[in-house]
Amino acid sequence: MSIFDEIKKKLSHEFIDIIEWLDTNNETIVHRFERYQNEIKNNAQLIVREGQTAVLINEGQLADVFKPGTYTLNTKNLPILTTLKGWKYGFDSPFKAEVYFVNTRLFTDEKWGTKNPFMLSDDRFGLVEIRAFGTYSFRISNAGKFIIDVVGTDGNFTNYEINEHLKSLIVTRFTDTVGEANLPIELYAANTSELSETCQVVMQPEFNRVGIELEKFYIENVSMPEELKKEIFEYSRLDKLDMAKLAQFKAAKAMELAAKNEGGTAGAGMGMGMGFVLAQQMGGMMGQSGTQPFGGQATQSQAPPPMAVQVSYFYAVNGQQSGPVSFEKLKELFASRTINRDSLIWKQGMAKWTELKEIEELKSFLGGNTPPPLPTA
Repeated sequence: MSIFDEIKKKLSHEFIDIIEWLDTNNETIVHRFERYQNEIKNNAQLIVREGQTAVLINEGQLADVFKPGTYTLNTKNLPILTTLKGWKYGFDSPFKAEVYFVNTRLFTDEKWGTKNPFMLSDDRFGLVEIRAFGTYSFRISNAGKFIIDVVGTDGNFTNYEINEHLKSLIVTRFTDTVGEANLPIELYAANTSELSETCQVVMQPEFNRVGIELEKFYIENVSMPEELKKEIFEYSRLDKLDMAKLAQFKAAKAMELAAKNEGGTAGAGMGMGMGFVLAQQMGGMMGQSGTQPFGGQATQSQAPPPMAVQVSYFYAVNGQQSGPVSFEKLKELFASRTINRDSLIWKQGMAKWTELKEIEELKSFLGGNTPPPLPTA
């Protein structure tokens, strides 16, 4: 470049009296207004459009910040820069300052996702792997802080340059939040809205630290291995069934089939079983302990031992009594976290309601039970 070209460049920039930026790229977050040696003419016009903020930097220090509007740059409109420069009586010659225009509009539909599956511990299924992805939107809320802490001296800073940092921050805070939530694994996919709102609250301070506002955060999908999905579906079906009623239903159906086939061995066996049940019921009603065999001759009974009586339990949830339920159903309620070790339980024969952890036969729910040592000879 010849000396005349250098003079032309200097003169063309020194007499710039309008400073503005027309955003032609929707991906630009920060644009530095370029001019010769950062010189600005006294009383130059600064035009800041809606969705923009102008920031003046003097020798690496944050000076004045301008919101949308038109400004005449002089000591009256540059109070911080005037203080930094030490101007007492105004200035007539060009002054030096870097002018950055910051795009404060909302950047929407930014993608995030876990590059690799992360591990979660579930009480029923053990360690499981899940993935998640979604979208988020953000805007620059503190232009000066954002330039100082993130942009630096970059003359054209785009959202591509900040997105990788934001995605890493989101994934880190998301995995922490999901891990601390300690929800049953099947509830993550069913509660994405509530989980999204919680994650946004947790992440917001991290974004604010660099002058960014996390406007919206969405979890679009939480996925897990197909084998785990099948297990969850099977478990959910069992959890909805009343096992005691199911057993009664199956027994009734078996009796009905046996009655239709009285001549067969199955009918004979079923009829014998029904006879014993009826005998026990009749004995209870008439106060008889047994029946006299036909013909008055005593014969040795080949009846099976009496059936074990099923224990029914009542439990309390949120101050409300529920039940009765079987031992197996109570175990399922504990596994699904409907009740816990401190829940109050009562069964027939107990003097009062007692915490689950204090009832001997229910301590197996808590895990870690081992038999006592064998006696020594």
